Amino acid sequence: MSGLFEQIEAKVKGQFPSIVFPEGIDERVLEAAVKLGENKVLHPIVIGSHEAVGQKAAEIGVTLDHVEVIDPATYPEFDELVAAFVERRKGKVTEEDARTQLLNVNYFGTMLVYLGKAAGLVSGAAHSTGDTVRPALQIIKTKEGIRKTSGVFVMVKGEQKLIFGDCAINIAPDSNDLAETAIAAAETARVFDIDPKVAMLSFSTKGSAKSPETERVSEATRLAQEMAPNLVIDGEFQFDAAFVPSVAAKKAPNSPLKGEANVFIFPSLEAGNIGYKIAQRLGEFEAIGPILQGLNKPVNDLSRGCNVDDVYKLALITAMQGLNG
Repeated sequence: MSGLFEQIEAKVKGQFPSIVFPEGIDERVLEAAVKLGENKVLHPIVIGSHEAVGQKAAEIGVTLDHVEVIDPATYPEFDELVAAFVERRKGKVTEEDARTQLLNVNYFGTMLVYLGKAAGLVSGAAHSTGDTVRPALQIIKTKEGIRKTSGVFVMVKGEQKLIFGDCAINIAPDSNDLAETAIAAAETARVFDIDPKVAMLSFSTKGSAKSPETERVSEATRLAQEMAPNLVIDGEFQFDAAFVPSVAAKKAPNSPLKGEANVFIFPSLEAGNIGYKIAQRLGEFEAIGPILQGLNKPVNDLSRGCNVDDVYKLALITAMQGLNG
C-alpha cells in the first residue's frame, strides 16, 4: 500500500468510523470489509441476509468476527428508517413504497448514513453508478450551494498528489457546474493534505483563443473566484501553462498559479475521462476514485471491475471524508 494510504489508514484507525458496504455478498467487498475489521481500521457494516453473507464468507475462507451483518428484512429499527425516508422524500413516496424501496440494499445503506448510524457508504462493485448515486442524491442530497455532485480522481505517483475532476459524473457541465466542481475539488484536496491551487482547463490560456468553449471556462473561473475568494484558482488555462512554471512564466506571468497547479478542472467529462486515463496509463500515476463530492455525507462508487485492494482503499477514503465532513 502506498505511503498516502498508510497515512490515511493511520488517521482513520484511531477514530474507528462505521462504513456501510451494501454489497455484502460480493466476495471482493466482503473480503475487503473483513480485512478492514480485522485490522481494526474501521467498523464494517455489510448488508445482506445472515445466511447468504455467512455462506459467501465460508466460500472465500474468512470469518465474520469483526464485521456487522445487517439484513434489511429483519432489521429491528426498520420502522424508524421507513418513517425517516417518507419524511425525507416529502410526499414523493408512501409508507408502503418506502418499505419496498428500503429492502433495496443501496437505499437501506444510504439511510443508515443519513441517520448517522454510519459515517459513509461504498458500493458499485455489483451495481451501476446510477444505482449507487441515485439514493444518495434523493436522501443525503448535495451541500448547500451545490446543485450537482461531481466525481474526482486523486492521481498519485510517489509523493506527488494531484486532483482531476470531473472525470465521472457530468457530461457537459455549464459554467456554474464547473465552478461548483472546482470549489468541491479544493475541499477534497484538503482531505488529502493538498494545499489546493486550482486550474480551470481549456485549449486556451488567458484568451489566447476565443470560442464559446473557452468563454464558458473563463466564466466558470469568475464564478468560482466569487464563490471562494480565498481560494487560489485561475483560468482558462492550457495544461502546460497550469503545470509547468517555465511555460506559465511566458503564457500567464501574472497568474497566482505560477505553473504550480495541483487541482485540475476539465471542461467536460469527455476531456476529464481521457485526461486521467492518459496520466494513469502513460504517466504511470495511480488513479484513485472516482470520489464523489458535493454530498452532505460521503457515498463513493466502485468500478464493477474493482479488486479487493480497490474496495479497501475506497473505504479508507470514504472514512477519511466522513471524519473531515
